[in-house]
Amino acid sequence: MNTELEQKIREIFEKQKAFFKTNQTKDIEFRKTQLRKFREVFLSHTDALCEALDIDLGKSRKEAEYVEIQIVVSELDYLLENVDEWAKPVPAESKPHSSGAEVTSKIIHEPYGVNYIIGPFNYPVQLTFSPLIGALIAGNTAILKPSENTPHVAKVLEDIVKESFDEAYVAVVQGAIEENTLLLSLPFDYIFFTGSPNVGKIVMKAAAEQLIPLTLELGGKSPTIVHKDADLDKAVARISYGKWINCGQTCVAPDYIYIHESVKDAFIEKFKAYLKTTYPDGSLGKIGKIVNQNQIKNLAGYLDVAPEKVIYGGNYDLESRHFEATLMDNVTWDDKVMQQEIFGPILPIMTYSDIDEALEEINNRPKPLALYIFSENQEFADDILNRTTSGDAEINSTIVHVGSHYLPFGGVGTSGMGKYHGKYSFENFSHTRSVLQVK
Repeated sequence: MNTELEQKIREIFEKQKAFFKTNQTKDIEFRKTQLRKFREVFLSHTDALCEALDIDLGKSRKEAEYVEIQIVVSELDYLLENVDEWAKPVPAESKPHSSGAEVTSKIIHEPYGVNYIIGPFNYPVQLTFSPLIGALIAGNTAILKPSENTPHVAKVLEDIVKESFDEAYVAVVQGAIEENTLLLSLPFDYIFFTGSPNVGKIVMKAAAEQLIPLTLELGGKSPTIVHKDADLDKAVARISYGKWINCGQTCVAPDYIYIHESVKDAFIEKFKAYLKTTYPDGSLGKIGKIVNQNQIKNLAGYLDVAPEKVIYGGNYDLESRHFEATLMDNVTWDDKVMQQEIFGPILPIMTYSDIDEALEEINNRPKPLALYIFSENQEFADDILNRTTSGDAEINSTIVHVGSHYLPFGGVGTSGMGKYHGKYSFENFSHTRSVLQVK
């Protein structure tokens, strides 16, 4: 990294430290005014964002507006509507004082200070700006580093931030490993990272060296259990939505299917028919682009070692970065595709006859970010929830929970730590401070 850029990054950090000390961000009206301006600027860049998302990830305008732009706006409106209530001190019960004096207690939420937010490539708008608005609604300042893997989007994000905020309040630093390493060496007050578990370990180690609190939004192999009583047509359509959106590059995408052996054949036939109808050209180019050619090669490697297990799709184009919706059958835990999160449009199918054995296999592995259950039997679904652990879960649906500002979103164990969205974003980016007063 050149000396000039390093100096610039350190200057921005020091500016934000100084600005936070003025206490301006602790004023609720200041926060709301700044975020209303951001909302206006953000929406004015809709065309630019959609164009950039198409170039970097092959996202259609419809998908870009829904999963990237409208989710941010909806979340922002909800935060603006409710922050006054959330920010009020919360009265608490008090233990009697030994002297008999009157005691009152309350809980207040205060901002941490200067936040560092590291955005991912897969949803580079939503997963960079949703944490940002959470940090700002709680009264923090922030430095953002968008993903270098989606450069066109990163440039538009920087333009939006520059037009919306003074860099002493919010700033963007572009770059990759070198810039991130420098930023992680700075004494931030809070770090928010979205990305892979491997990089998450690096971020957590850097935070630990300075005892910086943090949130890690990671991933993992999210299982989908399809029981023998499931509505197979609904299961196919809803699993397809969660798996193929963004070309499978979604942290909560169904990573693999565990299906009861008695309905597997019927399920596969319905799935093939659905794919042929939904993607009549074989789906190549219809579900977006893989982020880069290296990832295309990684995905192809799963198929190359077990070509006999590919029962639908499997085609890809290295130059265009398109990869076909692909089904694999007769997969076992020993297969290469089951060794790590796939993060692409490949869906392995495994079978079970005894749910106890299937759950033992799931529970013997790292805790996933999401778990999906398809069954018409509520008792069965509740039993699965009771006997497993995951960041979040859905019954007869996939990935919809991520877009709700009424639900906390986040992982557990190797799939992450910390929850955000809606009120949970305000709480995540706030220090909960207990105050006791004796008269």
